[in-house]
Amino acid sequence: MHTKLPTFHRPSAAAPFQLKMSVIGGLLLTAMLSACGSDDDAVVEATPATIALEKIGSHSAGVFGKSAAEIVAYDAASQRAFVVNALAGALDVLSLADPAKPVLVQTLKADGILDGAEINSVAVHNGLVAVAIEAANKTDAGRVALYRASNLELLSHVPVGALPDNIVFTPDGQTVLTANEGEPSDDYQTDPEGSISVIDIRNPSQPTVRTAGFSAFNSQADALRQRGVRIFGPSASVAQDLEPEYIAISADGRTAWVTLQENNALAKVDVANATVTDILPLGYKDHGVAGNEIDVSDGDGNPALMGIDIRTWPGLRGLYMPDSIAAYSTQGKTYLVTANEGDARAWGEDDDAYWQGDASKGFVEEFRVKHLVHKDGFDRRAGNDLSPQLRQLAAGALLNPSVFGYCGAVADNPGNCRADEQLGRLSVTWTEGFRKDASGQPVLFNANGQPDATSGDRLMYDALYAYGSRSISIWDENGQQVWDSGADFEKFTANQIQTRTGKSCTITSGTATLDCKTFFNTNHEEGDGLDNRSDNKGPEPEGVAVGTIGEKTFAFVGLERFGGVLVYDVSNPQAPTLEDYINTRTNWTEKDLSKLDWSTQGAVVGDLGPEGVLFVPATQSPNGQPLLLVGNEVSGTTAVFQLRLTY
Repeated sequence: MHTKLPTFHRPSAAAPFQLKMSVIGGLLLTAMLSACGSDDDAVVEATPATIALEKIGSHSAGVFGKSAAEIVAYDAASQRAFVVNALAGALDVLSLADPAKPVLVQTLKADGILDGAEINSVAVHNGLVAVAIEAANKTDAGRVALYRASNLELLSHVPVGALPDNIVFTPDGQTVLTANEGEPSDDYQTDPEGSISVIDIRNPSQPTVRTAGFSAFNSQADALRQRGVRIFGPSASVAQDLEPEYIAISADGRTAWVTLQENNALAKVDVANATVTDILPLGYKDHGVAGNEIDVSDGDGNPALMGIDIRTWPGLRGLYMPDSIAAYSTQGKTYLVTANEGDARAWGEDDDAYWQGDASKGFVEEFRVKHLVHKDGFDRRAGNDLSPQLRQLAAGALLNPSVFGYCGAVADNPGNCRADEQLGRLSVTWTEGFRKDASGQPVLFNANGQPDATSGDRLMYDALYAYGSRSISIWDENGQQVWDSGADFEKFTANQIQTRTGKSCTITSGTATLDCKTFFNTNHEEGDGLDNRSDNKGPEPEGVAVGTIGEKTFAFVGLERFGGVLVYDVSNPQAPTLEDYINTRTNWTEKDLSKLDWSTQGAVVGDLGPEGVLFVPATQSPNGQPLLLVGNEVSGTTAVFQLRLTY
């Protein structure tokens, strides 16, 4: 017989009766177990009816906007958290013996392994700490180092691919994987191959490395493009163009899925054989249909245009382009949760020579709609923000009036679609959406909007593609979408929908409690930024973690820009429910946050820019309660949340 016992929790003023009944229920169940007296009885973690996050502790690095708290890992035996501090190029080690009062124990640097190196990611398993280290020149090979969690003794280090950006253990702890992003140099003249390192650590003092690369796909570039994989770097092979970002692993440790963010795809990896078996395109989200609405304009500071305008936009598509990914098992299958942040390639954007027309100095694919489509063509933007590669492709671009006629496009003029209150302010990629022939070459139009193979010099955009989908998605093992959160993120933070239990989105500013819509789509680097991010990626989901409590599995999603953490019950992957949200930013009005003395004034601002999210189950938690650890890169704070559960 298996009887479920509730986990006991500290009483909350918000629900004293409910928790009292939970305790009574626990006593009754304990009595039932005693009465049964069977040796076969087993205590199983109870399944909560509701879940809510409560901040109980925090550690601050005392700096602003320097990525001083990013990825977080935790070791149960030593009760230590390991936090990537990109500012220091190091790892901050925090004692969580009292999770309400994290204490800095030590800062671990990687200089002794690679001169000028920076730590990008960290993972922990059974007292072993694995660290991903980026070389001083990011296009050079990186390293993975292994340490003991208890005393930080360096056990070994091995070379891996360029720019190892994420590191994870297999569930059995015998293997470590890194996603080696292989970003190009800023001028795009050096472009290392992306790869996944598969490291056998059964003897952590003598690890061995195998590489799952993409060279086998180099001959399949055209086929991959036709399937929807974005391969578009200047003169790049498939292996160079694919940029692994984040890894999730199946419960049996046999399969890994790796986000290829800029490529809008996943790589599927056979772990035992260290082989990429498939590249799975993720497609796009249609913002022209109900349920996928977004706000596309920040108003450019015009008070008359700033505000909340969430609606459908036919012809507009969102590329999922996920950053982080997490795997969980239910219904006898593995499912993948992705945080669909979106990310543009922008190399050489600080080099004036690039903007003056030297295409060898970089590659920038991002452009505002109103600058991309204009009856007078591209040259009016020359020397400003016109990509040389775009200018090599054509002299201008138009919008297909059969798609965009609703906002005023006609054959030879995009019209009012370019207006700030329409699509004009939105950042999109110029590399996709224009009409192509069977060979993939652009079909050119003349200035009158007519196809003209002889003298045409205009692109015709049948669709516009924005970065990210402002959502999380659930995918099956083969990259087929099972569910997407649709317009939830913006609608919830605009106070247009509530959680499953009827909770509205609120924030705290000073001593006041406000509706989230007061600072809808604000940024994380300045105050009073209503509507600031609508023209880019909205709330910008970045970090995601999953955790199972009893028979339920929850996804925890960090919103990089607006801030805070959303909680979804994903136990039924076909029909998740929004359960909770918490935002622990407390200063929303300070115009220039960089002017504050963060060592003394940072605490009054709270947490900005959640990056890494980590679930700690009750069985591993220092206080016996399930926790969520969040690294906030802009505020440089590591926040400790306790999960308040009712039964």
